[in-house]
Amino acid sequence: MRIGTTLFMAATMAVSLASAQERPKDFVNAADVVPDLVVEARYAGYFNFVGKPIDGYEAPVCLLTRPAAEALSKVQASLKPFGFGLKVFDCYRPARAVAEFVRWAEDPEDTRMKPEFYPDLDKSELFPKGYIAEKSGHSRGSTVDLTLVTLPAKVEVYMGTGFDFFSERSWPDDPEQPTEARANRLMLSSVMQLHGFEPYPYEWWHFTLAEEPYPDTYFDFPVR
Repeated sequence: MRIGTTLFMAATMAVSLASAQERPKDFVNAADVVPDLVVEARYAGYFNFVGKPIDGYEAPVCLLTRPAAEALSKVQASLKPFGFGLKVFDCYRPARAVAEFVRWAEDPEDTRMKPEFYPDLDKSELFPKGYIAEKSGHSRGSTVDLTLVTLPAKVEVYMGTGFDFFSERSWPDDPEQPTEARANRLMLSSVMQLHGFEPYPYEWWHFTLAEEPYPDTYFDFPVR
């Protein structure tokens, strides 16, 4: 009984400490660093694979470590002369949000967003296939999910699938994609890699700064 009580208190304390964690000074609002950045914070709203705002997203903003935000600003500057810009869907992701994804994945009854985001997969396959992880690089603050938009209208370019569409069709090098989508994916990946970001093999929209400042730290302060 005493051991169980101790473990419970330790767990409660860990949750409290995580909840109270403050944002480090070198995390910035990317929109303050990247000129004309379009922000559509999907997890702060209802249009995402869970179907509701996710725990830890208290405002529709993009937070990143300063090195990642500054590298993203260079990407934006490289694209502008060609009539393109960046639109972000997710940036820093609190660990509590990842925990909510895990809880959601363990509930086989909640499939309301399946037609939009994973029509060809059973929900139980999302973890094994690498579309959702129990620990996310987003929580380290230097990973971003994004796409290209045309300027000045800021309309998304055609990428073959939408953001968070869990399918092999979203793999960056999917050979079944139309030529236009493959060209646009290549353009996004090329310019991101040029400025220090590494792509993810299962999602055309996902990139992590290679020289990230917190490679082993997973933060849990809220997005606000």
